[in-house]
Amino acid sequence: MLEREEELLNSKQVAAILDMSPDTVNEFARKNILPAFKKGKQWRFRRRDISVFYKKQPKDIRDA
Repeated sequence: MLEREEELLNSKQVAAILDMSPDTVNEFARKNILPAFKKGKQWRFRRRDISVFYKKQPKDIRDA
């Protein structure tokens, strides 16, 4: 279970989970809306952080 929570995702993977474009995901990372860190030139996201972010969104947005 812990391995899955520590899994790192890239912008495309996060975009698919959150149903938004990778550009929006990167913008959210730059603006500190999504917790992320840079590995080289690419943003990386922890799966557990994305899960927490998703759960905090209003239900009508998640189900859109």
